[in-house]
Amino acid sequence: MATTDRDYYELLGVGRQASEVEIKRAFRQLARELHPDVSDAPDAQERFREVVEAYEVLSKTETRDLYDRYGHAGLRSGGFQAGQVDFGSLADLFSAFFGDDVLFGGRGRGGRARGADLAATVEIDLVEAAHGVAREVPFEAAVTCARCGGDGADPGSEITTCPTCGGAGRLQQVSRSVFGEFVRTQICPECSGSGRRIEQPCTECRGVGRVVEERTLAVDLPPGIHHGQQIRVTGEGHAGMVGGRAGDVYVEVRIRPDERFVREGDDIYTTVDLTFTQAALGATVAIPTLDGEEELDLSPGTQPGEIVVLRGRGMPVLQGHGRGDQRVLVSVLVPRHLSDEQRRLLHEFDEHADERTYGKSEGLFDKLKSAFR
Repeated sequence: MATTDRDYYELLGVGRQASEVEIKRAFRQLARELHPDVSDAPDAQERFREVVEAYEVLSKTETRDLYDRYGHAGLRSGGFQAGQVDFGSLADLFSAFFGDDVLFGGRGRGGRARGADLAATVEIDLVEAAHGVAREVPFEAAVTCARCGGDGADPGSEITTCPTCGGAGRLQQVSRSVFGEFVRTQICPECSGSGRRIEQPCTECRGVGRVVEERTLAVDLPPGIHHGQQIRVTGEGHAGMVGGRAGDVYVEVRIRPDERFVREGDDIYTTVDLTFTQAALGATVAIPTLDGEEELDLSPGTQPGEIVVLRGRGMPVLQGHGRGDQRVLVSVLVPRHLSDEQRRLLHEFDEHADERTYGKSEGLFDKLKSAFR
């Protein structure tokens, strides 16, 4: 669970409408100031931990949406734990802006590096999104080579220390100017940062230590999930280099349109067609719902554009309790082709109708209020 109850936006010094770029910029600035290896402040370590936790929540769509809706309680119910902060992705971020050694010492010994994340997509129906569904998601990923165990060397062959970087995997270049000394660190071009020299590359992976293969991942999609949301599966991405931990998989959910329903948040909208006689006399009609077809009783005098609200029959609230509503819009069909007898009967009806037959018409403003109530 979250280890701080402070507002995450306040910790990063950004507004609640801040963009992804603004959040990343604020985090970079604070991390530069508060990292324990840089700051001498007594509370630097604690503040740095809080900032990292805030960034982990606000930098990902699914956790940010959960936090915006339900705060820290929502994160706890959603299973977020501060101890699960993705330090691999933070290491990549720090490496890009501060150099390899600022946060976690760059690559591990022996050239270990975290595997890259990858993206996958799964398509489901709206009804499946309402009830939750398990899916097998196919994707391609780099996995550790079975022949060499990820070393990149043919079994039985020798692995020596890279003579260019001395096993460090990096080269440093010191330049002097009127402003002082500047140290520039770069990946060793000889060993590509591994710090090793392979005398005889593995014949299966050609010295890379990884091979690409087709994989499938079982993903549980929770009830109420929205179109475009992502589910993060930790440790199922590309394998790391030389024993480094694997990256993550981000599964984007796409919900296929359903011609029967329109979704708006947790509510769903549908329509029902009535003949003008059904609308006048009342009728029991079958309508589609997320739980199957049901019968709906409509009272005599039902008007075109009237909305019948079925409470609690919409989409489940994601990571919450209850369901939205289903709103049924009534459409009255006016006959286009009449026989002579039908036309005569309608004229006869019209001759006997008066103001009491139709009653007082609801004004446009009242109709709009009813629609949004």
